[in-house]
Amino acid sequence: MIEKLGVPPAPGRRPRAHGGNAGAGDSAPAERKIGLALAGGGPLGATYELGALVALDEALEGVDLNDLDVYVGVSSGGIIVAGLANGLSPLSMCRMFIESDPAEMAFQPQMLLRPALREYARRAASLPSLLLNGLWHYLKDPFGERLIESFQRLSWALPAGIFDGAAIDRFLARLFSQPGRTNDFRKLRHRLVLVATDLDSGEAVQFGIPGRDDVPISTAVQASAALPGLFPPVEIGGRFYVDGALKKTLHASVALREGARLVLCINPLVPFDSEMAARGGRTPRRLVEGGLPVVLAQTLRAIIHSRMQVGMGQYAKQHPGADVVLFEPNRGDAEMFFTNVFSYASRRRLSEHAYQKTRAELLRRHDELAPILARHGIRIRMDVLRDATRRLVDGGARRAGGRAARHPAPALDVLARLSGNLDSLESGLQRRGSRRREAA
Repeated sequence: MIEKLGVPPAPGRRPRAHGGNAGAGDSAPAERKIGLALAGGGPLGATYELGALVALDEALEGVDLNDLDVYVGVSSGGIIVAGLANGLSPLSMCRMFIESDPAEMAFQPQMLLRPALREYARRAASLPSLLLNGLWHYLKDPFGERLIESFQRLSWALPAGIFDGAAIDRFLARLFSQPGRTNDFRKLRHRLVLVATDLDSGEAVQFGIPGRDDVPISTAVQASAALPGLFPPVEIGGRFYVDGALKKTLHASVALREGARLVLCINPLVPFDSEMAARGGRTPRRLVEGGLPVVLAQTLRAIIHSRMQVGMGQYAKQHPGADVVLFEPNRGDAEMFFTNVFSYASRRRLSEHAYQKTRAELLRRHDELAPILARHGIRIRMDVLRDATRRLVDGGARRAGGRAARHPAPALDVLARLSGNLDSLESGLQRRGSRRREAA
């Protein structure tokens, strides 16, 4: 999805500061500002975003994803942008978060499932006083007060979150303490903004901007990713913060207000359309059969995506002359909706899926995207996109000339078999994923 904001200057004019009219063959504008905004989505969303980012890093010439002017992240997207701003390449983060490469500082999603024992203990300690308080209210007027009403404050003993979100803080603090990295917003070369929501006011808070840049990056990420109900709110400076997606999905407007004239965005969560999936060759599935978790997932995705579309529509009026380019899965992408990212095999499969889908999207929409990106000195490398041997996780990877070079994939590589027919490519990938799940 592309949002074109404003009208570009007439052809032939010299590039203006912050993104003028650079043609496909022109040099990059002398002054430009490019930003990246990543939405949340838990381990699922982070896995998809990493695969998509590797595809973009390979295929876009004239832009370095580790050298952008502003990075904006929400929830799990905050983990990724914090790594990029710290010099970690998309490929190295894939090895770390997807492959759990022992050569890297391996991340295990299971660490997010550790119970919040400290929160449990704190709440349990309050239970005796709450019981006495309820009993006192009931005995004062046993005929005027209902038993349930007297003891309703017992709900205050319920924990504010199930899992220990501090594991995110500890992991990132160790990661960013390594040589060449920093856990201090003020020491980064470029602006990093992590958005959380103030629990008591409901307002979005931007950690990383002047006045809110004294918080450790790792703690700001934890606050931005504290999904209510799953993780306890994070206390920073006497205030409590939860997931930044409560206010907005992407917060791309933060990058635009920082002066970015091009913002690359990735939103991994879209509502699932089973009928669209069926047209791609899959067997239709009724989501109600998946029970409460699937129903809640679909509801959350629909709310988030609808709100994001409203925000995208406002950028044209609020930031004329800027471009926002959005990458996201299509609504019939069953692989994205039903993947279990706590499984190692599933993480690898989903990251590869995101990588190939983004490559296919760049190839399919080249004529639309090329002139937009060219205005900012960026060219789409068609030679990379037409190279059907490229894979993300199968066959290994190495860096060559600043780009990721891949060993040839097996002869039955999906892109090789279906190159030139993108509709068949989508169907083939979906059928392949279905066979794997049935075999499992």
